[in-house]
Amino acid sequence: HIPPMPPDRDYIHATLAELVRINSINPAFGAGDSSEAVVASRVESLLAEMGARTTTMEFAPGRASVVGRFPGSGGGRSLMLYGHLDTVGVSGMEDPFSAAVQDGRMYGRGSYDMKGGLTACLAAARMLAKGESLAGDLYVVAVADEETESRGMQLLLEEGLRTAGAIVTEATELDLGVAHKGFCWIEIVTEGRAAHGSRPEEGVDANTMMGRVLVALEQETTRIAAGRRHPLLGAGSQHVGTIQGGSGPSIYAARCRIELERRLIPGESADGAMADVNRLLTALGAADSTFKASARLLLDRPSFEQDPDSPLVRAVHSAATAVRGQAPAVIGHSYWMDASLLKAVGVETVMIGPAGTGAHAEIEYVELDSVVRLAEILARAARFYSGGAAPPRNVV
Repeated sequence: HIPPMPPDRDYIHATLAELVRINSINPAFGAGDSSEAVVASRVESLLAEMGARTTTMEFAPGRASVVGRFPGSGGGRSLMLYGHLDTVGVSGMEDPFSAAVQDGRMYGRGSYDMKGGLTACLAAARMLAKGESLAGDLYVVAVADEETESRGMQLLLEEGLRTAGAIVTEATELDLGVAHKGFCWIEIVTEGRAAHGSRPEEGVDANTMMGRVLVALEQETTRIAAGRRHPLLGAGSQHVGTIQGGSGPSIYAARCRIELERRLIPGESADGAMADVNRLLTALGAADSTFKASARLLLDRPSFEQDPDSPLVRAVHSAATAVRGQAPAVIGHSYWMDASLLKAVGVETVMIGPAGTGAHAEIEYVELDSVVRLAEILARAARFYSGGAAPPRNVV
């Protein structure tokens, strides 16, 4: 039996407000000199105040991730509580760093995605640090750059960070996430020949060539949508995110470029997506000897799937059921998370996070009560998983 572990609501509200008020916009979103450095420094201080052994790592100046380790008493599983530090931009938001509270909700950029989850990690660690040591080591990990290329998490893994399990606290409305889609970005370029607009006999229009590619991609998109489905994630998908072609209205375009995003379900891969694109381009070239195109992979992020009967999933499910008073739904997510990188290096991983809305939107808020409940779920799950009472099997 795990006794009640009431979180410190005042600590949670104050800590979350402090983190939301710190601008930690990922520089990729046009924030000038913004970085994760200030918020990382504050998180490191909060962890140190609890007695954690802290480490900060940068993959570039100011792009800092923080690891706090609470040594266990020995013999138990190690567990990571994960959150990311960076946010997207604030275009269109009236007061993005206000941390204003109304009707039980805290507003501001990052409140939902994902400083609410990070605050719950800190609060859970603080609760556990005040009690008996867990059998296994407890880590709180707050990373940079999740919103773009996940270079913060990649660096920590390259430097050897490993735990038996990890709880990723991206927002899930306190439901239990055991799968998410992957994605890859593919660049496709068509090549023409520049010429004056009045001399069609000399020009070859790369933009028109790309039009054929777009039509073929639309047909491929329909095929993907009607294809194999995952029970939690549905089918894969693809779309053209950007297109650039030509240099002026009176010039035949010498080059046209698109960026294609392909969303992948378990069993699909970037290699497979590239093969599909190259097959499509080869067919277009066979139909017209003047057609010239090429494709290359820009970024690959694999999908994620965790066995729902794994020890960590059972621990989190039991903890969430106790705190919520009912079993959480077991769900999948269409968007990508760092959970995939953790699972790829052998870390048993599950997702559970607070409730709210507005990730990447002009109005963003988190339900404060859900952050409090999440902190208790994390603390209970840590005691189950790292050496406390074992939860029952086959609960999911």
